[in-house]
This record gives sequence, C-alpha cells and structure tokens, in this order.
Amino acid sequence: MNVPDNTVKPPKMPEPLIEKSFCTTREAAILLGVSVGTVQLWVESGLLQAWKTAGGHRRVLRDSVHGLLHKKPAPAVPSRRLRIMVVDDDTALLRLYETNMSRWPMVPEVIAVDNAVTALLTIGRSPPDLLVMDLHMPGMDGFRMLREMRASPEISHTTIVVVSGLDAAAIAERGGLPAGIELLPKPIPFNYLLELATGLVSRGRV
Repeated sequence: MNVPDNTVKPPKMPEPLIEKSFCTTREAAILLGVSVGTVQLWVESGLLQAWKTAGGHRRVLRDSVHGLLHKKPAPAVPSRRLRIMVVDDDTALLRLYETNMSRWPMVPEVIAVDNAVTALLTIGRSPPDLLVMDLHMPGMDGFRMLREMRASPEISHTTIVVVSGLDAAAIAERGGLPAGIELLPKPIPFNYLLELATGLVSRGRV
C-alpha cells in the first residue's frame, strides 16, 4: 500500500536574473539616450567597445556603456584652457567630437558649431587655439569659410585642420586649401588630433 507523502516542500525560488555582458546597438542607444546612428559612430571611434556576430550584428559591451554613463568628473585644470572649435553640420559628429575631446588629458574647452556663419562670428569674438572643420556644409561651405578667414588677423595664431570625406582631387577641383592647412580623412582621426592638441599645450600656445 502506498503511503501518501505529506511532506511540505519548500516553494521553488525564482532563478536570479543575470544581466548579459553585452547589448544590441538599439539597447545601448536607449541606455545612453542617443540614436542608434550615434552609438554606431561611437563604436567606430573607439568610445564604445563592441564586436560583430557571425550574422553581422554589433554587440556592445555593457561595461563600456556604463563607463560612458558614469564618467568620472574632469580633473581641475588651469584657468586658461586649450580652446578647440569644431565646425560640422552633422550634429551626431559634433556630439562625437565633444564626447571624445572632453576626455583628453588637458580637458580642452570645446565649442561645437553647426554652420560656417556662426563659426565666423564666434571666431571674431574669441578665436580658438585649434579649429577643426568640415568642407561640405549647406549655405556657406568650408571653402568659402576659409576664404573669409584668410584676411582675418584674429586667426593668425590658430591651427586649422580640415577633416573631410572629399579626396585631394575633389578638393583641388574646388581650388584647394590655403597653405598651412592640413587635410585629414574621415573617419575622424582622434588620436592624431590629440597629438596636435598636446603639441599646442607643450609649446606654450595656451
């Protein structure tokens, strides 16, 4: 005869939720409060660590997302900071510039401007130590902006760098760049720009 088992079994505990060590670009965008396109730009620039699956989908490390969300406060800096102006009509790129440059050791002052007219007005009031600009912009493009600045004494001590997707041949067809202005290709070469900024500081330009 079978004896019924009246033993009271403890309730089954729910399994602990384990957060994945990675997320999709859309999940990263929601966590960071930016667009998926901006997350992709940050991945390509090295601000976020990620890899691609066999199917070609990006997976972003959560640690790098959390690191960007909880950046340590910038260290104290002297009252005279390196002043960098970036001119580009792409707002996602401007945010990428600001986010990346704000983490540089000298903690520069970064002025992001999305059009050439505002940039010229700002330069007239307070010229930057380093000007990083695009050429392809609506309205007044970078070529005309450079021509307008050619006779401006305010920029005599400003280092000017063009970061453009146009190749040298296309730029030459538009008349080329003034002497002394360096052309850098896209994607944005942040390591090289950091070297330029560090050189300006070490030479006592600020």
